[in-house]
Amino acid sequence: MGRTALYQAVWRWHFYAGLIVLPVLLWLATTGGLYLYKPEIERAVYGTWTERPYAGDPLPLAQMIQSVTLQAPGRITRIERPASETASWRMTLARADGETRTLFVDPAFGIVMGDVAEGGIMATVKNLHSLAITGPVGNTLIEIVAAWTILLCITGFTLWWPRGGQKALALRGRPRQRRFWRDFHASVGAVAGGVILFLAVTGMPWSGQWGGWLRQGVTAIGAGRPAAPVADHAAHEAALPWSMQHMAHPQGHAMGDIGPDRAVAIAAAHGLGPGWTLGLPATPGAPYLVSAPALRAEDARVLFLDPATGAVLQDAPFASFGKGAQAIEWGIAVHQGQQYGEPNRLVMLAGCIGVWLLALSAPILWWKRRRVGRLAAPPRTTDPRMVRRVALVMLALGALFPLTGATMVVALAGEWLWRRRYSATTA
Repeated sequence: MGRTALYQAVWRWHFYAGLIVLPVLLWLATTGGLYLYKPEIERAVYGTWTERPYAGDPLPLAQMIQSVTLQAPGRITRIERPASETASWRMTLARADGETRTLFVDPAFGIVMGDVAEGGIMATVKNLHSLAITGPVGNTLIEIVAAWTILLCITGFTLWWPRGGQKALALRGRPRQRRFWRDFHASVGAVAGGVILFLAVTGMPWSGQWGGWLRQGVTAIGAGRPAAPVADHAAHEAALPWSMQHMAHPQGHAMGDIGPDRAVAIAAAHGLGPGWTLGLPATPGAPYLVSAPALRAEDARVLFLDPATGAVLQDAPFASFGKGAQAIEWGIAVHQGQQYGEPNRLVMLAGCIGVWLLALSAPILWWKRRRVGRLAAPPRTTDPRMVRRVALVMLALGALFPLTGATMVVALAGEWLWRRRYSATTA
């Protein structure tokens, strides 16, 4: 009785979790899978813009900026030099009308080969993935869905766990039979569920409310990034590791400017190169920001330079981060398929494909398991002790992720109202 009661109680929560998150999870799996192949998609879309047409040493940065702004009037805010000698450089241009563009530049002659909206097509994919296009509402939805996905994986593993001599992985029966779809759904979940759970957990730091709390908590216990002199420098957050975004940064002297060439030379003298991203000062006294194009978490490094003297205001390599920040940065690098090269990317892609297979098989399985004449949630367990135990676990998860906890209450209230309505119409 206990095992059956546990199965029924967990099954209902698994059902509700899937009902709530699957549409958004499909969206995340699609856009996330595309973002894994950012370099390939950019080459396919932008073609020759991504490659240098001329060989030769790059122009001095000051001269290159002057040439670029003659062709595309505005203010250069960021320069990206790739590690590859054959790839074009990219510059971020802030125009007078407020629009920000990404320029593809041949560094040998300072020729603008093409320009797109800031970040180009992959920035659009990233904004679609995070639902940033919908503002705070989308960010809140992502946070709720990520936590529900964690619940979906935990309950799914509980339902799948082999019992009574059952095989862990199986595919019995034929596609028209319920057993076939039950085995298919369970086997795919067993294989891909760990990756999906990892993606959900490591995606939480990007969420608005919970991600902010995590960043503050990690900093409060001394496990975050090294402390910097108090100053506000919000520009170029995209070039910073997660743990250094939305934080105070060093401030330099307001009088004088060493120029971008000197800033890059100082960074090179400190071992930062050959690829780098240079953030130009947005306001008087704001530092030059030189960062490494880190694919692996341990390669992350940011150098802040005084714009007037060239003094190093802060050198923040990965090793100087606290253990909490290091763990989160590692999780983000793996999440993006970068930490361990191509095998890493393929495993993350497998997780995205697994989401699609689970999402497509779930409604089929629900349909074949429906009770005659109606569509409804799995039957409730009659063991009140098991209901309380499972509810306590759900409440703990809801307390850890408060926005998700609120939606749990809404889901239960909705089911209660539905049962009352159904009981009234069948009485």
